[in-house]
Amino acid sequence: MEDFKKFTIAITNLKPDTQYVYKGDTPTTEELFNEVEWVIGIKQNGTATLTKTNPHPELTWSAVNAEMDRLQAEYEAQEYARNRQVEYPATTEFLEAYTEKEIGGDSTKWNAYVVKYNKVRSDVPKP
Repeated sequence: MEDFKKFTIAITNLKPDTQYVYKGDTPTTEELFNEVEWVIGIKQNGTATLTKTNPHPELTWSAVNAEMDRLQAEYEAQEYARNRQVEYPATTEFLEAYTEKEIGGDSTKWNAYVVKYNKVRSDVPKP
């Protein structure tokens, strides 16, 4: 999973609706995390009031980093599902085979679909 996405989701999971700004690399270290600017208000002209002093006690580097690690582990655990997704027969193939079978037609297409589907499941097993 991309660092940017992990960081964004981690912040949102820990404190929804938090607004922040960072310039440069995604905060993947405590040093970079301490460079995040936090939105603490909006001025009358519509610009954000920023501070480098983190106003959210629940958003420590330790908590954010742990959540990013959890998200990465969850992402890695689903690798088999992502790999299966690209290998499965197309949905249109399923619909055509299923519809033909259900209206009493030849089940050859359905049987072929089931074979392809099961092959993906055996070639890309769930861990």
